[in-house]
Amino acid sequence: MIVEEPPRRLRLRRVLPMRAMIPNAITLAALCFGLTGVRLAIAGDWERAIAAVVLAGVLDGIDGRLARLLKADSRFGAELDSLSDLTAHGVAPALIIYLWSLQYLPGIGWIIALAHAACAALRLARFNAHLDLDEGPHKQAGFLTGVPAPVGAGLALSPLALDLWLETNFFREPVVAGAIVAATALLMVSALPTYSWKRVRIRREWRLFVLLGVALYAGALFSMPWMTLSLTILAYAASIPFSVSSYARIKRQRAAMAEAEPAPATPGAAPPAA
Repeated sequence: MIVEEPPRRLRLRRVLPMRAMIPNAITLAALCFGLTGVRLAIAGDWERAIAAVVLAGVLDGIDGRLARLLKADSRFGAELDSLSDLTAHGVAPALIIYLWSLQYLPGIGWIIALAHAACAALRLARFNAHLDLDEGPHKQAGFLTGVPAPVGAGLALSPLALDLWLETNFFREPVVAGAIVAATALLMVSALPTYSWKRVRIRREWRLFVLLGVALYAGALFSMPWMTLSLTILAYAASIPFSVSSYARIKRQRAAMAEAEPAPATPGAAPPAA
């Protein structure tokens, strides 16, 4: 008696295209650069430590755009990006600034470093919770809510960048560095409207000048890295009051337009008398 074998189940093999792996590989590279910055800080190589975090921020800025360009964005990539941001822009800067200065602030120095990492995690969690929602008032107006995690990493490491530029020990004072890091942590979880790159619109006649400016900025970043980086961080910090004022103006304009719109007619209501 011949017994027939049951048919084997065909397994559907999902092949992941190479273009879908490129953005995730860049995200992982950003995470690795952030952790490498911590290792360099342990060795006392402060210049390369902050450079590693800056490079992680650059990679973080291009992975999402590259994913959309290659049509390789996914929920997995978004979650991986958040984990990378927390490591490279939350944990790594906190450890670097602690090893550089905050460890000499007895007791509270480690608490301030933890506050930066914790606020970065809260910031990213808030972003993920509203990832698919567009009804946020700041987002509708083209603003971000609070300071993004990569920018927060730059602000937290600004005392180190300023110290490398000015060659002074003022910003290495634990009280000064601690105050800056604590303020940065609060800015990340705040509800302040901040400028978003998505609001930038460049007119056609200004594109060549913008490209020239980007090229000159890149040259300055390589030839005078600490001065250029410090001035960039200071310029962003100075833009926050202007972003708050700009959002308040847009909010007032929208309120005025809403009041000027005629109220919708009630069904069944009698027409006004002639």
